[in-house]
Amino acid sequence: MQRRALLTAAAATAPAALAAPALAQAVPEVRWRLTSSFPRSTDILFGTAERMAQRVAQMTEGKFQIRAFPAGEIVGGLQALDAVQNATVECCHTATYYYTGKDPSFAFFTIIPFGMTERQQTAWFLHGGGLSQMEEMLKGYNAVPFLMGNTGAQMGGWFRREVKTLDDLKGLKFRIAGLAGDVFAKLGAVPTQLAASDIYPSLERGTIDAVEFVGPYDDEKLGFARVAPYYYYPGFWEPCAQTHLLVNQQALAALPAPYRYALETACAEANTDMMARYDQGNPEALRRLVGGGAQLRPWPRDVMAAGWRAAHQLYEEIGGRNERFRKLWESYRKFRDDQFLWFRVAEHSYDLFALTAAQTVR
Repeated sequence: MQRRALLTAAAATAPAALAAPALAQAVPEVRWRLTSSFPRSTDILFGTAERMAQRVAQMTEGKFQIRAFPAGEIVGGLQALDAVQNATVECCHTATYYYTGKDPSFAFFTIIPFGMTERQQTAWFLHGGGLSQMEEMLKGYNAVPFLMGNTGAQMGGWFRREVKTLDDLKGLKFRIAGLAGDVFAKLGAVPTQLAASDIYPSLERGTIDAVEFVGPYDDEKLGFARVAPYYYYPGFWEPCAQTHLLVNQQALAALPAPYRYALETACAEANTDMMARYDQGNPEALRRLVGGGAQLRPWPRDVMAAGWRAAHQLYEEIGGRNERFRKLWESYRKFRDDQFLWFRVAEHSYDLFALTAAQTVR
């Protein structure tokens, strides 16, 4: 499927095509339900699905309506893919690393520990074969994926007590998603995966000792600082986190072509908008959190180095027993290492100077 070409055609032709009165009479009214993996309180994450739906309605003169439901109203946040696969809903907005229990290969399509940044990951999807590999895998789950939002680099989580050495991770009950949980298990922690709506109650009750979610904007809304004051950075297991709209195959096939163009265009707009909203909202949220008493802490270098070794050991282990994972890892790793080389030359060298010069050069 030539997805990029179709997307370009959608952007160029959809508005003109949808404006034709004859077409407005010829196409049917379509009503879809979307289940999100995110609670309504996360207005960027959940709001991305709402904004996408609004744009679809605008581009189809209200004839194609998608109603977004937050996690828990139709199914739980971690059952979104199942709901699409079984046609309980027509589509979902989710992060596929929630489904590594089905196949660890799902992690690549959101992020893996020490993976690529948002720009690098997008390049892999669109020009490195990532999206075509995802489409092939999702055929087995009766779903078609569309890129629909990225959080960018995330924070390293909220902890009840400081982590100064690797020993401080031993036995620590940590809410963490995807393969990152397996990495922290290798470091001695006890990982658990919880939907967003269940995190704060578990942290408050002491069922878990630490939690990672996204970054300052969302973390402030969810109130983690009230019970776990130590805020670590960076989230080396999530240098970005790609989310997707997953659409039931039969529902997508039944769409009139102009509606599909509208859907693809709206997803592409939402994909860019989510990242921009986080970049706008995170700085002020971080200032407020620190002003309110959050204690910023960098991860100790020995923890990050141990994490790097554990992650790459894990990928080799999984690849040894899962052929799909091995092939994805080979594709992903080569693309990542090339990106790291280029970014080290231009992007990173600029960052090293400019991000400190703003405070130090006069």
